[in-house]
Amino acid sequence: MSLDTRTDDGWATTRFVVLGFGTAGYACADSLIQAGAEHLVVLDDRDNEALREKAVILETLGATITLGPGSTAELPKEVDVVVTSPGVPPHSPLLAQAAERDVPIWSEIELAWRLRDPATAAPWLCITGTNGKTTTVQMLTAMLQAAGLRTVAAGNVGLPLLEAVMDPEPYDVIAVELSSYQLHYTHSMSAHSAAVLNIAPDHVDWHGSLDAYAKDKGRIFENCQIACVYNVADQATEELVMDADVIEGCRAIGFTLGTPGLSMLGIVDDLLVDRAFVEQRATSALELAMISDVTPAAPHNIANALAAAALARSFGVPPTAIRDGLRGFRPDKHRIAHVADVAGVNYVDDSKATNPHAAQASLLAYEQVVWIAGGQAKGATFDELVIAARDRLRAVVLMGQDKQVIAEALERHAPDVPRIVVEATDTGAMQIVVGEAAKLAQVGDTVLLAPGCASWDMFANYGARGDAFTEAVHALDN
Repeated sequence: MSLDTRTDDGWATTRFVVLGFGTAGYACADSLIQAGAEHLVVLDDRDNEALREKAVILETLGATITLGPGSTAELPKEVDVVVTSPGVPPHSPLLAQAAERDVPIWSEIELAWRLRDPATAAPWLCITGTNGKTTTVQMLTAMLQAAGLRTVAAGNVGLPLLEAVMDPEPYDVIAVELSSYQLHYTHSMSAHSAAVLNIAPDHVDWHGSLDAYAKDKGRIFENCQIACVYNVADQATEELVMDADVIEGCRAIGFTLGTPGLSMLGIVDDLLVDRAFVEQRATSALELAMISDVTPAAPHNIANALAAAALARSFGVPPTAIRDGLRGFRPDKHRIAHVADVAGVNYVDDSKATNPHAAQASLLAYEQVVWIAGGQAKGATFDELVIAARDRLRAVVLMGQDKQVIAEALERHAPDVPRIVVEATDTGAMQIVVGEAAKLAQVGDTVLLAPGCASWDMFANYGARGDAFTEAVHALDN
């Protein structure tokens, strides 16, 4: 297909199928109609009042909406392009049929890229990784705004990317968070610069293997124009840069918590420094900010700040804007957030740590920890985490569906660490968990909610889990 602009006549004649009618699917369908698509079918196996209300809106504009069980079982005979919502796995019947028939499959990101108006299109600074994506893209947005640029965080967080590219008032630059789901069916994107923060096992059931998951993450570097940013501490991210087919002249830029080498950003004493985007990089580095400008100043969050700074510097953002952006930035709730100090113990909510890699990074930010963990492990293992963090563990309180998986890893690698298993799963379970943690903690310790698991077995989402933790901690102080 050669549909590259909103004005291309091909939008009117191309037969589109949109798979899924949630937030992303509706945005795709609506954007296609705005672009002039006249042959549009939307399919979703769900059927409820909210979906039917949205269907009425699009049907009045000429789209055909089919809802209910079995709607996505068979690909229509007359179709030129399938636009799929994120999260629909490649082995789903309709996508499998499309692949078998060589029908192009686009993600919402692919559609957004093709809908850009070349005359006013804003460059994209893109971020992916197993953990830290949202915090990093928000840091980047703060830096860009501090430089006086009209920008927005979009994609997997913030404003839907389709809405951003269709805005009648163009942005100067867009900070884009991308998930592996979104990248899987993204083919023609050419980011100004892009970063992969880290690679750890996650969503392997969707992708089929860790290697396939990593390769989908690496799609972010394809056709990259200025800088491919990788994590020096995570060799897999550098390998993805080496494997990418980029625009001639695009540079590999590393970030490290150590002293930076040539073409890297890193740490010197208590400073974040740039040895990549300065003319004298062979012999010197440029001060960007102080470690104390990063909140919280946990190691993994400093790494996020360096990755964001690398992307901002690739776009010409001055050091003062890097510093001011970091000073004004505060992470979202439930991301290594201080809740309270009670009886000399620090209570921290990192409910967003929904896999072992994220939980390990959080644990390594504190000296002595009573760790609250458990939930739905999604097939993950915890041996590597326990080995890395065992010397910091005062005790562990376990809850949730897959608590035994973590208990077995503790028994193998940290058998002397006390652990309490809470069997309760009702709304009062978190109060019991926090109460047990408080009994085990000593003055100067941190009680850390970093579950390493998804929350859906006991809570509506990780936010509800974090809120329950916060409420239970405040109850201790009363």
